[in-house]
Amino acid sequence: MLHFGEVRADALSHLKNRIARVNELIHRELSDLVRKEFTFDAKLVTIQEVDVTPDLKQAHAYVGVIGTDAEGHKAVRALNAKARHLQAEIGKRVTMKFTPNLHFKLDTAGPRGDRVMQILDELGIPDLTEEEKKALEG
Repeated sequence: MLHFGEVRADALSHLKNRIARVNELIHRELSDLVRKEFTFDAKLVTIQEVDVTPDLKQAHAYVGVIGTDAEGHKAVRALNAKARHLQAEIGKRVTMKFTPNLHFKLDTAGPRGDRVMQILDELGIPDLTEEEKKALEG
């Protein structure tokens, strides 16, 4: 016999898996559309991640850019200007009750990570030894 908490946990797990699958599907289709339909001033523009809201009505697409800050912002503006068109194209490719509204945002995780690594290098903190790595792995 299942208890209420077990049923609820199972339902939440199913919902998380569904959202993860939708995220991946929209990411794949959106990446393909952006690659085929857009040209940018930046050297490289990619869709790094897509995060769909639990009601599946909104999707936040994080855009990675190799180029200047100005080129990154320009790319995000261009994508947001064509968000409705991209949404319609995804709707043609993917069978869903609703195709989420697309919102593009500049992904700053890469530069932040690079800055953290630069600070660590400047502090002169040595890398972990093999023994320390094994201890951390458990």
